Amino acid sequence: MYGFKAFVFDGKKTARKAFDTLEDYTPVYGWIEDVAEVSRSKHGTTRVHSTWAQDDSEVGAGTGFGALTGGLIGMLFGPGGALAGAAVGGSLGCLLGTADNVDFDDPKLDEFAAALSNDTSALILVGQEAALVDFVSAVEPFGGRIVETDLNEDDIAALRKALRKTA
Repeated sequence: MYGFKAFVFDGKKTARKAFDTLEDYTPVYGWIEDVAEVSRSKHGTTRVHSTWAQDDSEVGAGTGFGALTGGLIGMLFGPGGALAGAAVGGSLGCLLGTADNVDFDDPKLDEFAAALSNDTSALILVGQEAALVDFVSAVEPFGGRIVETDLNEDDIAALRKALRKTA
């Protein structure tokens, strides 16, 4: 089973602070390289940060969970997406085209996009159940509101296919 989990925090820097703390944890979390951080300033400027989006080879592979997280974020940012109009830099820009190829009609993803109001931030992970359970137990102590939904095999396959087309 695959899923999407996001923790939405008040404050544009809150998710970054939580991520930095988690990144320094020993032993290293297996999912840490697949997490994305999205922040929205008081003025509505949106930023996406992730280690996998900074490395084109990871995005091109289209098989890693970081790339899947990025693809899902790309859909939210893409044309007609719930977060359309946001500025996204770096390698994540190539994922914006996935919105044309994959269509998830999921109210929870819409809820997540709506939760990213001005002066908020989020940590996001797409992955398998074991990683998601570990992610939730690690991030939950930082507070925030969790938004989660399940993704079926067909959703993941369609997302991977779209990512291969953008590579």
